[in-house]
This record gives sequence, C-alpha cells and structure tokens, in this order.
Amino acid sequence: MDNFENMDIEPIVKDLYDALDGKVDEATIRKEVDTYINTYRIPVDSAKSGILKKLGNTRPANAFTGGQNVTKKIAELEGTEMNVTVVAKMVFVEKRTINAKGVEKTIISGIAGDDTGTTPFTIWSDSGEYEKGSVYTFRNAYTKKWRDQVQLNIGSRGKVEPNTEVTFDNVSRSAGSAAQEMDIGNITEQTKNCTVTGKVSEIASRVINVKGEEKTIWGGMMADSTGRIQFTAWKDFGLKDGEVICAKNAYIRAWKGIPQLNLGDNTEVERSDKDIGEIADGTTEKTVEDVVRIGGGLDISITGTIVDLRTGSGLIRRCPQCNRSVLSDECTIHGHIEPVMDLRLKATVDDGTGAISAVIGRAETEKITGITLEQAEEISKTKGDMGAVANKMASILILKKVTVKGNVMTDDFGPQMIVHSADISNVDVQSEAEKLYEEVEGSM
Repeated sequence: MDNFENMDIEPIVKDLYDALDGKVDEATIRKEVDTYINTYRIPVDSAKSGILKKLGNTRPANAFTGGQNVTKKIAELEGTEMNVTVVAKMVFVEKRTINAKGVEKTIISGIAGDDTGTTPFTIWSDSGEYEKGSVYTFRNAYTKKWRDQVQLNIGSRGKVEPNTEVTFDNVSRSAGSAAQEMDIGNITEQTKNCTVTGKVSEIASRVINVKGEEKTIWGGMMADSTGRIQFTAWKDFGLKDGEVICAKNAYIRAWKGIPQLNLGDNTEVERSDKDIGEIADGTTEKTVEDVVRIGGGLDISITGTIVDLRTGSGLIRRCPQCNRSVLSDECTIHGHIEPVMDLRLKATVDDGTGAISAVIGRAETEKITGITLEQAEEISKTKGDMGAVANKMASILILKKVTVKGNVMTDDFGPQMIVHSADISNVDVQSEAEKLYEEVEGSM
C-alpha cells in the first residue's frame, strides 16, 4: 500500500511529463497528481494510468519501471522502458524545429546504433552539441513504439554524455532494423534503413560546412518503376548519370514529410544489371491514403473532387521583395510595401480515400478557372470586395473533378501539395451523383 503521508510527488510529475513528451506543462500535471494522490488517495500506479489517459496518452501504468535504472543493448529495447541506459554511436544527428500544439520547439534527433542494431532517438531540448560518429551514453532515457518501431527519448531527467571508453567500428543494422529491400514507391518517412535499386540522374556536388570544416557531398535523383526520390551521398561513390545502382544500408530522413535517401558511411553501392522496369521519369499516380502512409513525395499525381476553397484563395496581395502573401500594405519582414497582386487557390481535393490541401499558383489557377489576373482585379473593383473573386472561382470549381500534380509535404495540419499542374475533367460530378442516386432509388 502506498504511504501518502508527506509523499514527494515531483518524481511522479517528472515521469508523467516525460511520458507525455513534454506536450503538457508540469503545472497542469502537478495539479492532477496532487488531486489523485493527496486528495483522493489513489495508489500511485493507478493515478499515473488515470492521469495519462486523461491528458492524452494511453501508456499503461506497468510501463513505468520506477526509479531502478537498467542498461540495455538497442536490440533489447521493447518500447516500454521508462528508465534505461543505452551506450550507442550517433550515426546521424541534427537539430530541428517542430510545432507542438502551436508552439515552436527546437529538439535534437537522429539515429543511434550499437553492435546489435539502430534506433531513432530524440533529445527533447536543444542544449548540447553532439557529433556524428561519436559514442554517447544515453542515461535515464525512456522508449516508445510508433508504428511498431522502438524510439529512444531523452526527457527532462535524461542526460547524454560522451563515452570515450566504448567504440563501435561497425554499427549493426541487422537486429530490429534490417536493411529491407524496397521499391522506391514504398519508402515512407518512417523507413529507417533500406536497400534500394534504381537509376540515378541529375547528379551534382556541392560544398557544405560541417562544424567549421568544408565537406563535399553529392545529390541527385534515383528512380525505379514505382517512383522517384532525392538522394544525398555523404562520400564519393563515383556515381554517374544514367547508371543503375544498388544502395545497401542506405537510410531515410524526411523533410516536411518527403522521404530523402541518404548514402552514408555504412552504405555499400554496387552497379546493378537488375531489370527495374520502365523508369518513373514523370509523375506517379497515388491516392491520398497512399500519401498519408508515405508522408510525402515528389512528382505525385492525385485525381479527386474539389470540395472546398479555403481562406487565402482568389485575388491576393504579395510582398514584392519576399513574395509572401500579405493582408495589407505591411509585410512582417520588410515593413511598409507596395504590394503586387496575384492569383492563388488553396483547394481541398477529396479522392474518396482522404482529402489533401492543394496550393495552386497563378498560371494553373487562370487555366482551370478561366479568370485572368486582370479580370480578377476588375471583379474586385466592381464588387468592392477582393473576396468576390474567390466566391466566383468557387462557383466554377466546387464539385469539379481535378487531377493535380506536384510535390507533397506533410505538417501538423496534414498533407499539402504544391501544385505545378492542374487539369479539370469534363465529368459533371453533381450530375453523375444525381444519376447514381436515381439508379439506387430505382432499384429499391
């Protein structure tokens, strides 16, 4: 039985704060803990479980291992540890900014590996500098599973310290993280490491600065019959445009949901004579459901129905210097400006498997609406309202079938396509729906 007299609730608050990934502030958690434990005298494990469920996490109470710390290899991690120590090499590390409930937060993330496998890790703060290729001890860490993949986390109680006593000459990518052979079209933002065969093109080198030192990297596109993906080679593999290669133990990083292939120190590149079919040099047809599963992608084609035009569609003002859309004569970056007028659509396209936001620029907007920029300005002037342009465009486009092609990114608000081509089908969706309804009624 728990002893409630003078119980120090701060360790419980810290446990819950870490389990909730810092998405709920400590003051809110502390109030709940005080109510559950000091007011209602609920046992600690039951209190933790109830608070987690109330505040948005379903981690069971028995997932907490208390104050006892255990040391594990990466292959031994189960995704339920709340106080674990792991010694691993940072195979990849980066600082990035995320949006947590409307608040921007800088975190450090990457891939850690030992002689048993690799795992993604997140340090939920931006303190500290970490070096790719160095070994660190992750103390007081906790783990979670997302899409059946264990992830290592360092919260407010955790520490990451350099470890000069342990070396990993060859980080294993086999246990729990095998380099699965994959078609490019099946790679998602959650793919860890993989083996990919495809034709490379658009290869170019550039020099970047890494910790004050210049480093040459190579980038380009790789394609097979299922899709295309951008790649970065972190050393010179002697790649040539047009050749087919097999990249073993490559790893995936995502930018705004778009998977990107990385050929790193542990990647083996071989020239291949494998028949990869007809290369996807153009766009790849996907459903919205496919895009949500993958996370994003390049040169994607989606066909669906325009069900809404969102705020920001129609006639808009832009800053002539940074091209940002503005609501008045003030730009948040450049101050007072003389805005230039432009056309844009922010359409919601539904293909039956889901909906995607499609941002369509002036040229394609003029094409599918039949309204030029000059005509839009005249409509706005006549009606005395810029919103009249969006209303006119909505009357033309809503319930029309459209095929949009472009690059898809994903953020906290879901997938969004930056459209480079849009075409309206001649199918009258409303008439087709009415016809189908009549057929259904007639069969009853």
